[in-house]
Amino acid sequence: MNVTLLAGGVGGARLAHGLDLALGAAPANASTQTSSPAQALTVIVNVGDDTELHGLAISPDIDTVLYTLAELNDEDRGWGLRGESYATLSALKDLGEDTWFTLGDRDLATHIVRTARLRRGDPLSAVTAHLAASMGVRPRVLPATDDHLATLVDTPSGRLGFQEYFVGRQHADAVLGLHFEGADAARPAPGVLDALAAELVVLAPSNPFLSIEPLLAVPGVRQALTDAPGRRVAVSPIVGGQAIKGPAAQILESLGHEVSALGVARIYAGLVDVMVIDERDANLAGAVADLGLTVHVTDTIMGGPPGRERLARELLALA
Repeated sequence: MNVTLLAGGVGGARLAHGLDLALGAAPANASTQTSSPAQALTVIVNVGDDTELHGLAISPDIDTVLYTLAELNDEDRGWGLRGESYATLSALKDLGEDTWFTLGDRDLATHIVRTARLRRGDPLSAVTAHLAASMGVRPRVLPATDDHLATLVDTPSGRLGFQEYFVGRQHADAVLGLHFEGADAARPAPGVLDALAAELVVLAPSNPFLSIEPLLAVPGVRQALTDAPGRRVAVSPIVGGQAIKGPAAQILESLGHEVSALGVARIYAGLVDVMVIDERDANLAGAVADLGLTVHVTDTIMGGPPGRERLARELLALA
């Protein structure tokens, strides 16, 4: 089975890991799998939160997906590398540099390689493929676009760059609107549109506004998802009226949406066929179904690798 995941953030990375585990363990025969595990899963990743710091090109969502798939990530934090040290960051601070964005010593190596290859003229998709191969990552990991795309956040304090809003100000500002700078001129990275023709396309339990919407803002991607011939499934990042992680609940509220799995389903109606909601939201299943969606109720809290693989297997069965 060929599967494509649209992802960003920790939730997207963890579901990517679960799908990789499930597909990698699947029996390889003509009826269940037509390609190797390395080719069976494609992860299309948000780049709206990419930034440049200390002269380095940083792609936080891509790196979180890569580190998680390579099983190198810090499970406690959900991002960054396990067993990191921060000598370089400390030295930068001693030299008077602003160090509000945490960069570990080993993590810096990723950014140095990315920056050098981008300056050499390699597109982000090729650089990402190189990093994935170097880390032993099996799935194909694609940035949504090789072109400039930046999520800007409108707040009562004015328009903020994504990392200033999310990390610098700890996403404490009310979100009044979002702007995806460069989206109109961006093109899907090579392979992105083709990947949306997979037998199963999954929208991860990522923030609908900060992780999924920037992907869909790239011209051609929303239409390709709308026209996708395979089964389209979304997993709600809202459980019991709260976000599993991050500011999704606050943004739903500030932008006038209901803070619930139903509120998320209304955003995705027309883009997906199936809405996966947590068992704690089973009472919303009827209202979600009234939107024309098939509803699958399960335990959506993934936790460690066994929980991720369990949820992934349920999603594969939906195809």
